[in-house]
Amino acid sequence: MSDTALKQAQAFRDQALAFRALGRKADAEIAELQAIGASIHDPELQHAAQALAANALHLAEPILKQRLKTIPTDVAAIRMLAELAGRIGRYGDAENLLRRALDLAPGFTAARSNLAMVLHRQNRTQEALAELDTVLALDPTNPNHQNLKAAALGKIGDYDEALALYEGVLQNRPDQPKIWMSYAHVLKTVGRQDHSIDAYRRALSLRPDLGEVWWSLANLKTVRFSPDDIAAMQAALDTPGLGGDDRLHLGFALGKALEDLGQAEAAFGHYSTANALRREGLDYDPSEISRQVDRAIATFTPEFFDRYAGQGCLDPDPIFILGMPRAGSTLIEQILASHSLVEGTMELPDIPALAACTGKETQRYPAGLDGLMPDQILELGQDFLSRTRIQRKEAKPYFIDKLPNNWLYTGFIHLILPNAKIIDARRDPMDCCFSNFKQHFARGQAFSYGLEDMGLYYSDYVRLMRHIDEVLPGRVHRVIHERLIEAPEDQIRRLLAYLDLPFEAACLNFHQTQRAVRTASSEQVRRPLNRDGIGQWRAFETWLDPLKAALGLVHENWQA
Repeated sequence: MSDTALKQAQAFRDQALAFRALGRKADAEIAELQAIGASIHDPELQHAAQALAANALHLAEPILKQRLKTIPTDVAAIRMLAELAGRIGRYGDAENLLRRALDLAPGFTAARSNLAMVLHRQNRTQEALAELDTVLALDPTNPNHQNLKAAALGKIGDYDEALALYEGVLQNRPDQPKIWMSYAHVLKTVGRQDHSIDAYRRALSLRPDLGEVWWSLANLKTVRFSPDDIAAMQAALDTPGLGGDDRLHLGFALGKALEDLGQAEAAFGHYSTANALRREGLDYDPSEISRQVDRAIATFTPEFFDRYAGQGCLDPDPIFILGMPRAGSTLIEQILASHSLVEGTMELPDIPALAACTGKETQRYPAGLDGLMPDQILELGQDFLSRTRIQRKEAKPYFIDKLPNNWLYTGFIHLILPNAKIIDARRDPMDCCFSNFKQHFARGQAFSYGLEDMGLYYSDYVRLMRHIDEVLPGRVHRVIHERLIEAPEDQIRRLLAYLDLPFEAACLNFHQTQRAVRTASSEQVRRPLNRDGIGQWRAFETWLDPLKAALGLVHENWQA
């Protein structure tokens, strides 16, 4: 930045401070925005912006940190550094930087929109919506703000309002493929499958190489791709400069298309390539899961539970369905949500978040649990009910949290919510793990992109659940997916008896229940029970030795 421009930007900042001291808020906001405008034309910050656009974070970071060391109140640089922190998942740092930017320039709507995104990604949806309402009051027709608000509303189950927002945006901006895709996601969730397919196809008409849309169609599980579709996906893979994200989504979609045609070797090739691409970008260490299980087993002893018996929140409202992804948890949820006394919600992030709050700086969960006081344990249970209340739309006494990964926190759930019900959804490890290998998850499930990682993860899951069975016998009710398929009424009656719920025929006719379903199994649970998913791994057995080796004895001994 030239000396003249540097002085001009600083003069605007000084002017803004003076106006605020005099109570001239409107004039202060104008001066603050003028200071930002002067900063963003600086060649140095433009270089940082170009590095951010290219995802060259190692180049952008020193530029921005040096700028803020020299000019700590440069709001444009603060916002850019917050974006960098968000890119690498340091959402707490991003939030602090954006709040600092807004303290200096409350009218900086771009920073406020970024703050809403950061809050949204931290699952602090109500706070995100409050910030978005402020932004939209100033800029009511901005499609980016409307799109983010629709995504936030979808996260808390306000699907009608989300759909209305998307429809409003698309009426004015029908040329936006990613908004068509987001709109299709919500249509799928509420069960409007034909409309969702139309919206996905509209997105592809605008951008044929948008891999996530192809995968979204494949992820409906009920769509069969035509030869023209397969040719279009293969052509998309040849697009010059195609990004890695599009490439891996196309790989998963092509794998599904070719598997449906019985071309196992070609399908496995695409699945393997897509998984390898996804695995490259993840910092996943399977031994850390094993260590977490070791720590949980060492902590959750009979003596531990005797010492803290009855000290949690005694409300019986929550029903937890946990276990491996792709093990039938959505089916169990759909069955239970068909009962007049039970509400299905979604995979809630609150138990892992609360467990993380109990840790110490030098020790990871569950090390911090042994020092909790009775009132703290009670408060943790009450916090869970408070945090999840926004998800409860119906006046029903019980609600479901079906986050599979909660199996790692089974002991914690019992500690803070001793009257909650816990259901372990379990499926044959080969079918379950291979189904995960074929699945691209929007977030999380880092274990699922390698066959060996998957087998180790499944083994650790079984190991911890066996320990829970030993120290808390009868506490967890296990639903074996294959038994449920073979004898649904018997298994559903057993499940309802565990939950102390009367039998209702609607639970047998779960596929007729009209409700939003957010997981990859959304269309499968809208069909009657079938054996389609049983034994699918056998066509690929030639390539699954790493999975079998990692499973070890659990390969044959997994039900108990």
